Amino acid sequence: MPLKRGDNMKSIGIIANPASGKDIRRLVSHATVVDNNEKINIVKRIILASQGTGVEKIYIMPDTFLIGHKAIEDLKLSKELKVPVEILDMKVQGNLKDTIIAAELMEELDVGVIVVLGGDGTLRAVAKGNSSIPIIGISTGTNNVYPRMIEGTVAGMAASAIAMNMCDKDRTCIRDKRIEIFKKSKLVDIALVDCVISKQTYVGSRAIWNEEDIVKVIVSNAHPAAIGFSTIVGVKKIITDKDDFGASINLNVGNNYYLAPIAAGTMKTIRIDEPVIHKIDESFRIEFNFNGIMALDGERELPFKSGDAYEFKITKNGPLRVDVRKTIESAQEKGFFICK
Repeated sequence: MPLKRGDNMKSIGIIANPASGKDIRRLVSHATVVDNNEKINIVKRIILASQGTGVEKIYIMPDTFLIGHKAIEDLKLSKELKVPVEILDMKVQGNLKDTIIAAELMEELDVGVIVVLGGDGTLRAVAKGNSSIPIIGISTGTNNVYPRMIEGTVAGMAASAIAMNMCDKDRTCIRDKRIEIFKKSKLVDIALVDCVISKQTYVGSRAIWNEEDIVKVIVSNAHPAAIGFSTIVGVKKIITDKDDFGASINLNVGNNYYLAPIAAGTMKTIRIDEPVIHKIDESFRIEFNFNGIMALDGERELPFKSGDAYEFKITKNGPLRVDVRKTIESAQEKGFFICK
């Protein structure tokens, strides 16, 4: 019998991507490295904090490094594990499809919230597999505009408050924007933060790096304090999650030069045009006169050929993102921390 909404609300899901933070940008910039052993520690802290505040069951995505298995084993050995923790029954492929499938399964299981360890690419994969379950993103990737640096204990408490219905979700869960990409009127992919259009024609290490090959950047949000290609727009125009628009900008044209932090410790001089504002649900078309590839939230995903035409749209169909600080504050107001 399929689960109905609310049947499993005292459970949470955990998705830890063992591949996050291991692309070429680690070699050519000075990004912080969060290794898989530390991801195990973060998962353990999420489990302990959530079980300590009322969560009754936890589901974890399986992965090639066995992050979930090792976290469970460690907590059993220390006799700290008090609630059932289940590794999802799914075939591990060792790529982003694992994350998409795990998010789909967790949505079917109707968990109260999904805690995700990864970067922008991992959160994008979760958003592709889930549209209704709130997400807490913990930054362990290379490009980390979307997820935040959150202590695992705090993330576990916030996840529990959401799952236990001990906070005002209208105040603490935000429906984010996303960039939708269509070909011949069919939705072919999405990005949460940025779509980078490049003249590079190979997937390679998956991450776009050489800014000289970039033709255009499309963003849902932009800020100069972010790290990554969305800052190319952000140094000219700040776009917040509350703004009812996104923007696009052309590179290597015009006479305007700006500094942009396109990677950790890496400031680049970028020649850019004026940004073009795109209102929510406003469709705009690009027909390419060169071969290239689109990188979505840092991952090279969509190759295209000269003559191909795509439509782009900024919408409010993104994931439900949990504001962790507001969630903890709301939970405190509702007596979440009072010992029964």
